[in-house]
Amino acid sequence: MAEITSTPVAILGLGAMGQALAATFLKAGLPTTVWNRTPGKDADLVAAGAVGAATVDEAIRAGGPIVTILLDHASVHATLDPVADRLAGRQLINLTSTAPGEARELAAWAAEHGSAYLDGGIMAVPSMIGQPGASILYSGSREVFDAHRETLELLAAAEYFGDDAGFASTYDFALLAAMYAMFGGFLHGAAMMHSVGVSAAEFGERAAAWVAAMTQSLPYQGGVIDASSYADPVQSIAFHKSALDAINRASRDAGVTVDFVAPLKSLLDRQVSDGHGALAFERTFEELH
Repeated sequence: MAEITSTPVAILGLGAMGQALAATFLKAGLPTTVWNRTPGKDADLVAAGAVGAATVDEAIRAGGPIVTILLDHASVHATLDPVADRLAGRQLINLTSTAPGEARELAAWAAEHGSAYLDGGIMAVPSMIGQPGASILYSGSREVFDAHRETLELLAAAEYFGDDAGFASTYDFALLAAMYAMFGGFLHGAAMMHSVGVSAAEFGERAAAWVAAMTQSLPYQGGVIDASSYADPVQSIAFHKSALDAINRASRDAGVTVDFVAPLKSLLDRQVSDGHGALAFERTFEELH
């Protein structure tokens, strides 16, 4: 632990996630310097022992890895471009949500300025940082990952996926796509149940158990997709089309828009029209790429 607690770190960005990262480092005893574009967000962290920097230049003078946790790709450039000539020999760890191509661009930009770049996708909400169940997916510089792995694991379980700086964010965004689709389905269902007087909280209790049970089939579905073995379905696309047709009718009858469920219905309609109705639902994957 002595090596970990002596490692300085600079956190650029103090939104909810940046504050959670900084607080976790401080709790572990790391010398932590923090900066935020809008002044005042560092008060609690400074009271807990962080060094509050007035400028980015001041923040990065502390040494150690530079962690960016900002709004978006443009924010990373807006923050680091003015100090680019002082980044040679430094290690950058970008935990900002950046698209894969943007992460690769930042890695190339960092290399041009003599910096090693590691990109990370945070699979957690701020309250989970430093707690069991949180994970961060990394790709990019193996050197940076290996040098700071124990430090990074203070935040969450750390997993490395190779030197393609865009790989971690691809995995991150793919998992988030599944999450947002699930949340969208929950909101749609809650709106339907609202029409018959059931609260969203009550529906949430039942939906949580149902969705958890259904997720157990995801590895099986993945195997079907990987093998392209769509010819012997348990329930066919045509069967699911009938269900989605009914859900769309029921939604409209309940006064609920079909913005979340209509796109899936369209995918199933197209496959039936193209003669794939007897195949497995997993065949829908083929319509997506």
